[in-house]
Amino acid sequence: MPTESGSCSTARQAKQKRKSHSLSIRRTNSSEQERTGLPRDMLEGQDSKLPSSVRNTLLELFGQIEREFENLYIENLELRREIETLNERLAAEGQVIDGAELSKGQLKTKASHSTSQLSQKLKTTYKASTSKIVSSFKTTTSRAVCQLVKEYIGHRDGIWDVSVARTQPVVLGTASADHTALLWSIETGRSLAKYTGHVGSVNSIKFHPSEQLALTASGDQTAHVWRYAVQLPAPQPAADSSLCGEDEVECSDKDEPDTDGDPSSECPTIRAPLTSLKSHQGVVIAADWLVGGKQAVTASWDRTANLYDVETSELVHSLTGHDQELTHCCTHPTQRLVVTSSRDTTFRLWDFRDPSIHSVNVFQGHTDTVTSAVFTVGDNVVSGSDDRTVKVWDLKNMRSPIATIRTDSAINRINVCVGQKIIALPHDNRQVRLFDMSGVRLARLPRSSRQGHRRMVCGSAWSEDHPVCNLFTCGFDRQAIGWNINIPALLQEK
Repeated sequence: MPTESGSCSTARQAKQKRKSHSLSIRRTNSSEQERTGLPRDMLEGQDSKLPSSVRNTLLELFGQIEREFENLYIENLELRREIETLNERLAAEGQVIDGAELSKGQLKTKASHSTSQLSQKLKTTYKASTSKIVSSFKTTTSRAVCQLVKEYIGHRDGIWDVSVARTQPVVLGTASADHTALLWSIETGRSLAKYTGHVGSVNSIKFHPSEQLALTASGDQTAHVWRYAVQLPAPQPAADSSLCGEDEVECSDKDEPDTDGDPSSECPTIRAPLTSLKSHQGVVIAADWLVGGKQAVTASWDRTANLYDVETSELVHSLTGHDQELTHCCTHPTQRLVVTSSRDTTFRLWDFRDPSIHSVNVFQGHTDTVTSAVFTVGDNVVSGSDDRTVKVWDLKNMRSPIATIRTDSAINRINVCVGQKIIALPHDNRQVRLFDMSGVRLARLPRSSRQGHRRMVCGSAWSEDHPVCNLFTCGFDRQAIGWNINIPALLQEK
């Protein structure tokens, strides 16, 4: 039996070599024929039913895929060499510590921390280089489900946050690193007002629940409340959304929107706030209104969140407990609840429903910075993190999440469509994905060289009652984008 098994193995290897040799000959002959100028139709045979234009397009696309894989293959080879070099360095350092063998407990104790950090760094680097391959094969949503409606271009730096007004007239607000906040007409894409009261990056914007007031947080260590009065222009014909494509195209900086002719310079400018909320000792990264709009909460890099009385600008409570800088804060739409997220890998729930008791609950489950945490319907909170996961939590059971979404890129400021229970996830890798509350992926917003974000997507906001756009996204490519999401078709595909 061993002799027969060996002969079978030898014969199978010889057959594979003949097959690979035959394939290499065919490919060489094909390459030579292309160099001699023979038509592609002759190379592909005469029995194809596809039109020549379609076949040529397919050939070009497969050529691009082949070149992309070649580049990734070269990158992986370089990464492997780097891993081997670092492993050799680790082994050498281990031998120098006390001259003992690598298997001894003392050496393991001294080298475990550095080895763990190096291992995590290598994993992160390798995942980042291979995520392009993984995302290339994931299914994308059809054009009929997610369509680009309008682009809002006018900022001179990246846009950190986007929000939709809750009162009439319904306008779009954007907060930018260029020290300004802009209000936009959703239908026409024209800027209606510019706020210039901050002297630092404007990191977030939220609209008052019942009045024409906006709340902005800034890197100048303050939050401002300012009033706006805008008049909506006549709507223009809807933009042609037939250009929606699903191809993943790498874009350079020269593809960014040209904002040299600043359209926001023609709109009215608001230069001073009604109220300035001051008491933080660091960047104010986010702010939000409590239910009723009489109080506001701010989150800062000084590791605290503050609760203010808006009318008097007085500090009501200072919320301490986070070990590192805060990244976001959000309030419940109907109850006096606040959630804050931090770089310490946790987020905290603050309860102000009872004036005499201010309880706090800590949620632990992420392994990296929690970039945002937001309330949904009922007693649920959704948190996103740099650890590439999104978790859905039940406030009545904080021990473990009820759903976990794993992605291929860090998550930025998430937003939930409360009525339809759909989560929008903006990513560092320029993608925006939609999931339901149980963690099922519904769609990915289309992105190509002619549409979509060209840099990191920083935030998102749903507009459930507006007839034109359902979802707005903003990014560090200095633009905000309005998308029409066909909710019935989206849920049907689910």
